[in-house]
This record gives sequence, C-alpha cells and structure tokens, in this order.
Amino acid sequence: MSTPKIFESEYRFCLILWEKEPCKSGELVALCRERLKWKPTTTYTVIKRLSERGILKNENSIVSSLVSKDEIQRAELDEMVEKTFEGSIPAFFAAFTKQRRLSEKELDEIQAMIDRYRGGEGE
Repeated sequence: MSTPKIFESEYRFCLILWEKEPCKSGELVALCRERLKWKPTTTYTVIKRLSERGILKNENSIVSSLVSKDEIQRAELDEMVEKTFEGSIPAFFAAFTKQRRLSEKELDEIQAMIDRYRGGEGE
C-alpha cells in the first residue's frame, strides 16, 4: 500500500499529533488553537478527513497515527525527486548543494550513510 498524500495544513496538524500521541481529541483542539490558530471545527474536520484516508484513527476520542512521520516524509521526498529531478538522486543532491554549503559534520554524516548503504544496511 502506498503512503497517503497529505497537504501542508494536515502535515502541520500531524506534527502536533506525532509529538503528543495518543492524544485526546479535545487536547488536540486546544493545541491546534494555540499553535495553528485553528477553530475547533477545523481541527475536528481534519481529524475526520485524515481518519477517512487511513492516516490516523480516532477511537473513543483518542487520536493516534496510522502513518509515521518518516513514512510521510519519505513519500513526499520521493514524489518531489521524481517530479522535479526525473527520479535522479544525484541531480537532487547537486541542486541542493548549489544552494547550501555543507559543513564537515554534514558531509561526514552523508558519507557514513553512503558507506552503510553500500554495506547493505540501507536496503
């Protein structure tokens, strides 16, 4: 099964949920009012919509995710690389590094990831 697509406002809601889950829907309403400036009806609508799409579950007013932050981020990145860079990771990396200078620490972390992947750990 592919990871469901979520929109920017839904992602911001999910960030709050992932931080607090499992969480009572009333607590989510208060957090969304505070952090996102949403009305209670907006929060309940988003909970219902994400529940219908299989991204979260709401049982007895306790909300928890069915899709992890990593899964959503991976799906969004895959879509962006496919759409913008024709699926080429080297083209993505080249574009990314043209805009930003990487520190020695970041380069070391990337090299360690490549080494782990070559060693079979990244599959």
